[in-house]
Amino acid sequence: MATKGIKPIAPVPTANDFLDIVLSKTQRKTPTVIHKNFKISRIRNFYMRKVKFTQESFDEKLGAILSDFPILDNLHPFLSSLLNVLYDKNHYKLALGQLNTARHLIDQVGKDYVRLLKFGDSLYRCKQLKKAALGRMATVMRRQKDPLAYLEQVRQHISRLPTIDPNTRTLLVCGYPNVGKSSFVNKVTRADVDVQPYAFTTKSLFVGHLDYKYLRWQVIDTPGILDHPLEEMNTIEMQSITALAHLRSAILYFMDLSEQCGYTVEAQCKLFHSIKPLFSNKPTLLVINKIDVMRLEQLPPETRMLVDQIISGDGVRVVQASCHTEEGVMDVRNAACDALLAHRVEIKLKGNKLDQVANRIHVSIPKPRDDIKREPFIPEAVLSRRKYDPSDPSRRKLERDIEAEQGGAGVYNIDMRKNWILSDPSWKDDPIPEIMDGKNIADFIDPDIAAKLEALEIEEEKLEAEGFYDSDGSMTDPDDEKEAEEMRTARAYKAESQIKKKMKNRPIIPRTAGLTTLTEMGEKLTKAGIDPSRVLERAQLLAKARGAERKRKRDETDEMELDDHEETQDWMETDGDDEESPRKRQKGADGAVQAAPHGKRMPKSNRSTIGMRDKSVRHVQLTDLWR
Repeated sequence: MATKGIKPIAPVPTANDFLDIVLSKTQRKTPTVIHKNFKISRIRNFYMRKVKFTQESFDEKLGAILSDFPILDNLHPFLSSLLNVLYDKNHYKLALGQLNTARHLIDQVGKDYVRLLKFGDSLYRCKQLKKAALGRMATVMRRQKDPLAYLEQVRQHISRLPTIDPNTRTLLVCGYPNVGKSSFVNKVTRADVDVQPYAFTTKSLFVGHLDYKYLRWQVIDTPGILDHPLEEMNTIEMQSITALAHLRSAILYFMDLSEQCGYTVEAQCKLFHSIKPLFSNKPTLLVINKIDVMRLEQLPPETRMLVDQIISGDGVRVVQASCHTEEGVMDVRNAACDALLAHRVEIKLKGNKLDQVANRIHVSIPKPRDDIKREPFIPEAVLSRRKYDPSDPSRRKLERDIEAEQGGAGVYNIDMRKNWILSDPSWKDDPIPEIMDGKNIADFIDPDIAAKLEALEIEEEKLEAEGFYDSDGSMTDPDDEKEAEEMRTARAYKAESQIKKKMKNRPIIPRTAGLTTLTEMGEKLTKAGIDPSRVLERAQLLAKARGAERKRKRDETDEMELDDHEETQDWMETDGDDEESPRKRQKGADGAVQAAPHGKRMPKSNRSTIGMRDKSVRHVQLTDLWR
């Protein structure tokens, strides 16, 4: 878990992994097919795109690493000093600076080679420029092997640092090694710090949390400090010094008067005076630990005098406790929390923030407008209303009393209408409620409705008998008739189209389904008592004639295909250098294929017979010409 104020950092790859990531991404994300027959502008753009993409990939990855790692000058002084102690501020900045320089170098290489690729005049030259650009970028990245490895180690260590909030309420536990600091933190918080009976068990800062007065507190367990100059302190001790110097907290300085920690009381008192400047403007508690072995009152006078010098100091309060028996542990916690709360309130009162808030608040205080004294007015009905007393027989009845009188819960049914506010209270009990002007449905019923209905029926029968409802004219409109005719025509057309569609979709019977062979026909005629000999004889003759005609047509087609094959055979053949291969074939002057002779090369054609198909005819015709 990273320290509060430092965001999580992504893993830093090694130099070789960095190159593999970027170059494989370039191979996957850019085109891979190019030919020398392409336009030179297309070839240039192909390789320029690869160089630009590689340079942008390097820039993106390096920029992500540089932005993930915190800038020490922008952090809280405690976090900045802690990182300086753990990782060496100069080395840290140097590693980030080298990566930033490599980023700029790769950007410059990409720009230079893109400029050169604009003047590439061939595929080969453009390809060589691309290889040179990627090679120089790879060389720059390989030189960053050590900075990348260092930053990865820093990242891993930062991820293991505890979450420390420099601005919250903090109790800081410090002192010599093995005086009981980690035991106290385990007792008052939910932390689980390793406790062992030897010095420097705690080698880094550990954080625990506790709740006191509904507030969250953090308790920091620091490594032990030895009494020697600041320049001689190692990294473990410098973490404690950094926390004491930069955190606004309550200081709990632990002392072991029994000297079981391996250090004398005098040495512990000297350490207190050595680091006392770091306690300025902070509430300080001197915690006498291990009182189950040695109490403050049991000290010899000489040693007690050294402790009294610390207690007599300004703002130092002494508290005794024993983490082994847990005696006084909660008293130490409460005293430290109360002291820090009082100190924080005092600082806020001294600051200007309270005045700024008070200036934004306006409290209105009404002023009397005259000298008349106006007493509070309470209506007489309220004053005369007595307090409800269950034992008073003349008390007003509650709904609970009425329920008890009428059978209790489950039997009593509350009347929801009794509190209705109506013009006439008798309307509350009407079975049919009013609907308009104080009347309901029953008020609108006509008692003579049956007689009126009978008279109406008699009148209708009289009108029908007189022919009042008869009409000779057509009840239909010409437009309605036209529309009806169009609808009938549309329905007929639709029915006809559906029939045609069904005929189309109907399965077709194959031609061979209804055919009858000559033998079957002869058998059927014989069974019918008819002599089929003449019919069969004529059918066989016709079949032979059709077969001969089909054979003649097939032979003519084959001859035509053979001529076409001979004319196109010359360009389809390939030459071979093998001596054992068959003799080469070549076309003669007549267009026929012939074998080429061995030995002396002969001309491919005879110019005296060019243009004549038949050799004998050509010879005769040429002889006639010379005559």
